[in-house]
Amino acid sequence: MAIRRARAVAALTALGALVGCRREPPAPGSLRLVDLYDRKLVSETPAEAAAPGPRSEWRFDAPGARPFGAGPGVAELAVRDGVMVGRTTSDTPILHVERTSGLDNPDQLYAVEVRARVTAGANLGVATRGSPKLDLASEAAQVKSLPWTLTTPLLPGPARTYTIPVPFAQTGARIRHVLLRPSDAAGALFSIESVRLVFRKEHLAAVPSGVSWQGLKDIFQETLTTRAPEKVRFDLRLPSRPVLDLALGTPEDGPLTFRVEVTRGDGTAVALLEHTITTPHRWERRRVDLAGFAGARVTLSLSLGSERPGTIGFWGAPTIRQRLQPGSAGRPQGVILVQGDTLRFDHLDAYGYSRPTAPFLGRLAAEGALFRNALAQTAWTKASTTSVMTSLYPTTHGVHQIPDRIPASVTTLAESFRQAGYATLSLSSVSFTGRLTNLHQGFDELHESESHSARGGPLSSKTSREYVDRLAEWLEARPGVPFFVYLHVFDPHSPYEPLPPWDTLWADPARREEHSKHQETLKKFITSPFLAQRGMATREELLKAGIDPKSYIQHCKNWYDGSIRGMDAELQRLFERLRGLGVVDHTLFAFFADHGEEFHDHGRMWHGQSVYGEMIRVPLVLRGPGVGAGRVRDETVELIDVMPTLLEAARLPLPDGLQGRSLAPLLADGRGPWRARPAVAEKHPMGGSEHPGASVAYALVEAEWKLIHNLERPPGKPEFELFRFFDDPLDQADVAEQHPEVVTRLRKTLEAWRRAATEAKLKPDSEATAGMSADQLEKLRALGYIQ
Repeated sequence: MAIRRARAVAALTALGALVGCRREPPAPGSLRLVDLYDRKLVSETPAEAAAPGPRSEWRFDAPGARPFGAGPGVAELAVRDGVMVGRTTSDTPILHVERTSGLDNPDQLYAVEVRARVTAGANLGVATRGSPKLDLASEAAQVKSLPWTLTTPLLPGPARTYTIPVPFAQTGARIRHVLLRPSDAAGALFSIESVRLVFRKEHLAAVPSGVSWQGLKDIFQETLTTRAPEKVRFDLRLPSRPVLDLALGTPEDGPLTFRVEVTRGDGTAVALLEHTITTPHRWERRRVDLAGFAGARVTLSLSLGSERPGTIGFWGAPTIRQRLQPGSAGRPQGVILVQGDTLRFDHLDAYGYSRPTAPFLGRLAAEGALFRNALAQTAWTKASTTSVMTSLYPTTHGVHQIPDRIPASVTTLAESFRQAGYATLSLSSVSFTGRLTNLHQGFDELHESESHSARGGPLSSKTSREYVDRLAEWLEARPGVPFFVYLHVFDPHSPYEPLPPWDTLWADPARREEHSKHQETLKKFITSPFLAQRGMATREELLKAGIDPKSYIQHCKNWYDGSIRGMDAELQRLFERLRGLGVVDHTLFAFFADHGEEFHDHGRMWHGQSVYGEMIRVPLVLRGPGVGAGRVRDETVELIDVMPTLLEAARLPLPDGLQGRSLAPLLADGRGPWRARPAVAEKHPMGGSEHPGASVAYALVEAEWKLIHNLERPPGKPEFELFRFFDDPLDQADVAEQHPEVVTRLRKTLEAWRRAATEAKLKPDSEATAGMSADQLEKLRALGYIQ
C-alpha cells in the first residue's frame, strides 16, 4: 500500500495522506469562540426548553387516516392496520401529499424522518415542492435525469426509521408538497408508518446548547446556540488590537436580549454589549471594540435574557479578530475568488471576442495576469467547484452526482484561510456550491442561493448585483480584518435574459415574445424532460419544431453576452468599493469560470455533456499583490492550480494531498522555473440514466495535443478523439486517424493518470472519522460536515 501510494504521489506531483477530521486551535490573533466552546463552561441552563410547537407529521394509525396520493409507479395503495402499504410498478414510484397547515412557518427544515419497511431497492428518496400545482408525471420523468437530493440507502428487512438531513436552505413556508419515493426498484412492497418534517426548533429542543450551523433567511453561520438565561464563559488572552465580530439572531418571537461582558483578572466586570432583538429570522451584525483590554487575560461571557426561559439565541460566527494595517503582514490583507458560472472564454473580449462583453475584466487582466489556456477539471458546477476548493481531480474527491458531498476529512481552501485568522465569507448562487456539497466547510458565513431576492423567478440567475451589495456591506463592517471571500456570480447561466439595460444591448427586444413562444413549442420536441423545461434544444429538435436553429441560437447568445456585460459592470462596482475602503491594492483577486456553455458547437445546448473546448477551456485572471502587470500566459494550467496559488501568495502552508500546483512562477519574474505537465478533465454521469450527461469521458492535454477517451458513449461516437489543442480550441476537427501513434502515447499517459487519481481517492467519512470521540462526531454533525 505504501509503495502504491508513493507511486500515486509521484504521478500526480503532490498527493499525500488525508488530513484528519480535526478542529485545530485558532491561529494567533484570531480567537474563534466556536472552536473554543466548552460545554463545561455553560451555566444557568434552563430546566426545560421552550415548546417547539406542533409537529408536521403524517401518521396512519388514527381512525379514518388517509394515505398519500398514489403517483406514477405505485399500485394497490391503502391503509391497513395503521400502516400505508402499496407496491411499486416502476423504478420511479412517487407518493404525494399536499400540506394544508404550517405554510406560514418561517423556520428552516432540518431533516425528514420516514418510518418504513421496504422489501427491495437501494435508495429511499424525498422531495419538496413549493408551487401551488404539481405534475406528478413530469416529476417521475424528471427524476430519471435529475435524482432527488434527499436520499438515503434502503435496508430491506424489518421496519426502520430513516432520518435524512436537509443540506440546503428551505423554510416551512416554501414547502407546499411532499413527495416520497419509497424505493428505486420495481416490484417492491412497502409499508410506511409515518412521515415527518423535522424543523429546526423541534431539533434544537431535543439537543443541548452548543456549536451548530444555523441559517436565518438562508444566510448561514457557524453558530453558538444558547437558551435564555444561559451564560457561556471563555478564558483567554486578547491580541494587541482586538475586536469582537459577531452576528445575533433568533428563530423565535422576541424580545431576546444578548449580552457581552468582559471580566478582568481583578474580578472587575464590564458590560460591552446589550442588544435586544424583537424581529426573528434575521441576522443583526454587531462589532464590539475590545481595545481597552488589548493583550490582557480576561473572561469573556455571552448571555441571554428573556421573559421565557429556554428561548433560543444564535451567536453567529463570534470571533475576536486582530485588526491589521493594510499590507502590514507582508501578504494580501484580502483574497477574493470570483466564479463566473457557465462563462465561455471565447465570449470575453480579453480573449479575442468581437463584442466588448467584459471591458472591466479586461482592464484587470491588463493590470495582472491572464491565462489563455486554463482547463476546468469537469464541465458542471458541483464537481468543478469542488475541484477548485480542494485542488483535487473529480476522480479523487468523488463528487460526480447531485447527492455527492466531499468528506469532512478534506481541507478546503476556505479552511486554510480560516485557520490563518481570516474572516471567511461565501456568497453562493446555487445549492451545488453550498451545504449540498459540504462546501460550507471553512466559511464563517454562507449566503445560500435561496437567500437571493430573485430566486425562482425569471431573473433568478442574475445574482452579481445583489451579491456585490452584500459583499461591500460585509467588508465595510470589518475594517482592518484579513478576509477570504468566495463570490459566486451566476449571471451568464440560463435563463440568459439579462437585467436592464443589458437585455437590449445586443438582443432585439421585438424578438423576446417570439423567443418565449419558441421555448414553449420546443417542450413538445426536446427528448430530455430536464432540457425541455429550459428550452435547450439540439439542432435536430429545433428543425423538427420548425424553428431556425441559427436564429434561435443567436438570440440566446445575444442575451448571454448581455448577461456577461451586466456581470462585468458589477465587478467594476466591487472594485470601486474596495478602493473606497483603501484595500484594493492589498487584495488578491482571482476570477475564473467553472465551465462553459454549448451553443450547438457539437450539436447541443447546455453544459456537462462533454469535455470539448467550449466546456472546459475557461477564463482565468489574477490581479493583486505578487502578480506582475500585463502577464499573458500561454502555458496550459488547471483550475486545481488556483488553491495552491492563492495560499502561496498569502504565505500559508499547503495542505497535504493537493493535486494542483502554484502558478507563482508564471505571475512574476524571478519566481522559479515552470515545468509543463499533462492537464486532465473528466466527464462523469451527472444524474440518472436518462440525464443528457449520462456518459463517461476523459480529456488529456499534453503540449499541442488533446486526447479524448470516451469510455461510455452513445452509438456512433468513437472511443478516441484527437485534436490540435492550440489551433483548434473548440475541438472541431478530429485527427485521431491521421496520428495513431499520438493516440497510443497519450492513451498510456491517461491510463497512468487514472490509476494514480483512483488510488488517491478520498476515504468516506465512515472511515476517516474512525476513532473520534462522541463529542467530536457530534460537533461535526452539528456543523453539517458529516451526516
